[in-house]
Amino acid sequence: MSNPDEAVEVARNPLVAVAALCFGGLAAATTQTMVIPIQSELPQLLHADAADTAWVVTVTLLVAAISMPVSGRLADMVGKQRVLVVSAATLVVGSVVCALSSTLLPMLVGRALQGVAMGFIPVAISLIREIVPPKMAATSVAAMSATLGVGGAIGLPLAAWIADSGHWHLLFWVAAGLATILVVAVEAVVPHVHDAHRGRLDVVGALGLALGLVSFLVGVSKASAWGWGDARTLGAIAAGVVVLLAWGAYELRVSEPMVDLRTSAQRPVLLTNIAAMAIGFGMMAQSIVVPQLLQAPVSTGYGLGQTVLQAGLWMAPGGLMMMLLSPVSGALIGRVGAKLTLIAGAIVLGAGYLVALFLMGAAWQLMVAACIASAGVGIGYAAMPTLILDAAPPREAGAAVGLNALMRSVGTTIAAAVMATVLTSDTKVLGGIALPTQHAFQLCFVIGAAAAFLGVAIAATIPRRQDDEVSADLPREGHGEAVAGIAPHVADLEPHRS
Repeated sequence: MSNPDEAVEVARNPLVAVAALCFGGLAAATTQTMVIPIQSELPQLLHADAADTAWVVTVTLLVAAISMPVSGRLADMVGKQRVLVVSAATLVVGSVVCALSSTLLPMLVGRALQGVAMGFIPVAISLIREIVPPKMAATSVAAMSATLGVGGAIGLPLAAWIADSGHWHLLFWVAAGLATILVVAVEAVVPHVHDAHRGRLDVVGALGLALGLVSFLVGVSKASAWGWGDARTLGAIAAGVVVLLAWGAYELRVSEPMVDLRTSAQRPVLLTNIAAMAIGFGMMAQSIVVPQLLQAPVSTGYGLGQTVLQAGLWMAPGGLMMMLLSPVSGALIGRVGAKLTLIAGAIVLGAGYLVALFLMGAAWQLMVAACIASAGVGIGYAAMPTLILDAAPPREAGAAVGLNALMRSVGTTIAAAVMATVLTSDTKVLGGIALPTQHAFQLCFVIGAAAAFLGVAIAATIPRRQDDEVSADLPREGHGEAVAGIAPHVADLEPHRS
């Protein structure tokens, strides 16, 4: 139970706390793209083969996918603010390890630790509605959710600028400095709401989820290099699916599962998570395709000849668009509800791809298309946590939002593999180098639009909340105790559900 001083703190400084959480989201998400500008140089920098150094990017994505639901579950058990502090501290350690690394193994360890820190984002999203007044809730959740896309978008030009202006280790020292500021900020201004619920960590469930996800995502992410029909690709994907099916059967039998699959199977949660895959696919597709088209040589007849830094700067406004649209997204959620807001976001995302399909002859045209697509991602990402939090019981809020973030990550991983396959399967040789054709880029835009409009169709089937409240099926074990155990000021601040 919270003491009076904590209740005053929660009510008095919500804007400062939300700003600190959004800063943390940006710091964590930026690590996913910060090594891309130096990826081609990593074999020389780390004295390893290119196939091995590719894991410097992949390991962060894989560990982040596992970390998000696990961090959410831990946050529900021990308190969200505590997990946020640990996640921020892990980001400090991981960044310092990378900054001190000159060989592959310690770099992979550091990048894995940076991936662990990605659990910060879903935990922060689930905490926000407990520490802000109802009128701020939708906009605050929208801003925090947008950091997943914004951090990745601004990370590329920022990292390219740092890499061009100094030693490559400076990338990680900057990340360590930002993470250190984050630890202090979270400890100082983010209130510790007593929202922990007694429970035990499902270690077997966590290991099963990790094994299944890693196997499946490795198969998908390596498919463009190995080939979709290669035995290694098919074996990894099949093994991942089998392990995840066995994991699901196990989770249904334990009293305190890592992920409550019964809650996740409710139509609002299930359909929102499936839509998250489609929108995550759409976000990553343009993040991969547009920079490559910007950097393609002018001699191809369609390439725009931009440097890595220039391409990143053309993409940066898209990331800023996501953040600027947070108040609009919050207002939409309050006015028309989270479901229609999600549909609107997916439509705008699809429209961005259609603009790119017909306007790809100049860098500014692609910037406009990227801004439209990013606006759709920002609107859609803002709506998904609200749908999840409205449907999930309070004691499972962190794990539920973590699972939603995981589904976005699955969508982005699949998009990366599909886009790479399309771009490498239709090429032309120029100066001895195989480059994607204009048709390959156009096909990528069509696939991205199709994924976005699939998200529209899925979101349209999400039932209205009142329908699900009536069919909340059988009472979930412990749900009544969880609701009764919420601190009074948290219950009072819980936002009205759209």
